[in-house]
Amino acid sequence: MINDDLTTMKEIGIFIKKTRKEQGLNQEELAGLSGTGRRFISDLENGKNNIQVGKLLLVISALGLSLYIFNKWFKS
Repeated sequence: MINDDLTTMKEIGIFIKKTRKEQGLNQEELAGLSGTGRRFISDLENGKNNIQVGKLLLVISALGLSLYIFNKWFKS
């Protein structure tokens, strides 16, 4: 369970890497499970900002995680 919001790609990448390792997977195995490539997993875990959202969702699903999105109203 996460107590803090993940607000940057760096934080998301760190969380994905931690979860992958906890599940005993290497990057190649996670790439295979998610239908992505090892390079994508590496870029994701390193917090690259040009990550494709659709592929990110595949990785999240392959790790058995859920994505929660909360909409907030902000005033400018």
